[in-house]
Amino acid sequence: MAAPILITGAAGFAGSHLLDLLATEGTPIVAWRRSEGSIPTAATSKVGVTWQAVDLLDRQAVRTAIAAVRPSAVYHCAGAAHVGKSWASVTPTLAVNVRGTHHLLDALRETGTRARVLIPSSALVYATCDRPIAEDAALVPNSPYGLSKLAQEMLGLRATRDGLVVTIARAFNHFGPRQEPFFVASGFARRIADIEAGRWQQPELAVGNLEARRDMTDVRDTVRAYHLILERGETGRAYNVCSGHAVAVRELVDRLLARARVPVQIRIDPQRYRPNDVPLLAGDPSRIQTELGWRPHIPLDQTIDDLLEYWRARARESAT
Repeated sequence: MAAPILITGAAGFAGSHLLDLLATEGTPIVAWRRSEGSIPTAATSKVGVTWQAVDLLDRQAVRTAIAAVRPSAVYHCAGAAHVGKSWASVTPTLAVNVRGTHHLLDALRETGTRARVLIPSSALVYATCDRPIAEDAALVPNSPYGLSKLAQEMLGLRATRDGLVVTIARAFNHFGPRQEPFFVASGFARRIADIEAGRWQQPELAVGNLEARRDMTDVRDTVRAYHLILERGETGRAYNVCSGHAVAVRELVDRLLARARVPVQIRIDPQRYRPNDVPLLAGDPSRIQTELGWRPHIPLDQTIDDLLEYWRARARESAT
């Protein structure tokens, strides 16, 4: 029997879409989730998927689980993912992203499990820049979240000296169905769906910095890049996962409002401005395009349509 693939954080946003992608290939999958979390409804019927509740902060529990599974590949999607919240939650952000990664890599080393490992890092490891960023740009995180992702990368590079095969994906902004509503596109889409359903007396969208520009990719394209990087990427080498094209938040809002089925107003909310928010975050995708042949396939408008329909369906479910 083939050794399984392990996805940590498989119940999360990117992890659940990665599970969808890999489940079509027929290889057994072990899906880790938080002890207090639940299995996504859509994932319960997937064949060949075994769910386990594992606390990454429990070193012995991680080691025991790895010794039992002995995966051939590990996609480490678990972790704290909210940039804005990381300012008020520095300790838990560093704990789960850094210590949790340390426990996972140590467990692989201690059990002699020679798995290929993907660490999904972030564009927020880079210094602020006024042009598309390539992988050799300065690494100067400006948030606790960015710092935690850079620390994950360093742990991965250290692990390569112990014989592990670790690849790194530096994802820029990705969005789509199932994303938590603290993130800008998903939050806007949910509010529009709730307004359409009559769940808000004030039909308005509270927004922050509309002038910020972000390189945005559909999550389904992003996890396809993760798969390619793990399978074919060079050990210890980072790959930007991005389109190379930045979209202003204002344009994203306009496209969402154009699809709203009722009139929706915009209200500027100063509380929605982030500390140290950068005006431009765009990536240079040359490395992943040239070396691995990856390009995003899903148009921005399709992602917006799918995201809105996801939240409209949730609004209908809540009404029944």
